[in-house]
Amino acid sequence: MSQPPKMSRSAEIKVLLESEIERGDLVPGAALDERALAARFNVSRTPIREALQQLAAQQYVQIVPRQGVFVTKMTVPQLRNMLELLNELEAVSARFAARRMSDSQRVELQRTIEEGVDALNQSDARRFARSNAEFHEVICQACHNEYLADQIRSIRRLISRYRPKPFLAPSRREKVIADHQKLAQALVSGDEATAEAIMAEHSPGGDAGFSEFLATLPAEFFNDAPVTMPREMSTAEGDHENNGSHVN
Repeated sequence: MSQPPKMSRSAEIKVLLESEIERGDLVPGAALDERALAARFNVSRTPIREALQQLAAQQYVQIVPRQGVFVTKMTVPQLRNMLELLNELEAVSARFAARRMSDSQRVELQRTIEEGVDALNQSDARRFARSNAEFHEVICQACHNEYLADQIRSIRRLISRYRPKPFLAPSRREKVIADHQKLAQALVSGDEATAEAIMAEHSPGGDAGFSEFLATLPAEFFNDAPVTMPREMSTAEGDHENNGSHVN
């Protein structure tokens, strides 16, 4: 049996940097110095440049001539557009999952919730974020539509650098667990309409949810000047300013 081809050094470095960006270890706007990276990975600057070019092609980094390489920042409208689309796609995936979920997937869904509860009790924000991602991945798999699931995964990976901070507040983690438990009940019982509605409410893609989500993020994470929100969005932001964030 043939062995899978070994990854090149540049590909290995690309995967490692990609993971650090997705986890939020390298935040939007962070500079990536070729010389420092070459020293860190004990390679010449050639594989570093190749890795950075691959990351730029995937929109993880931006190469700015005569300035350097930086973790890509989104504009506020770009992030909102992505979250709106993610909201719609995940709602559909929840409806399909309620119809098609297997027994083993139901068991795995419950395991991710228990993992999240334990992480909440242990005040482990990173483990909680990981269990949240696993919960949504089970639903992706359970929708049994790979085209839909791949679109969801792609968007979630691109916006993941904007997600670590919301999980730092225990009150937000408690809300996420409550949403997951309600959603799991609908999925396990095969209630398609309820599963779709709960998932749509769970996502920060709507006006009020997005305003709350945006308030958890530093202004320097974005690549634009302060944005004037639509009137209804500004109102929602004011109404929810003191109520805590709604994230999934």
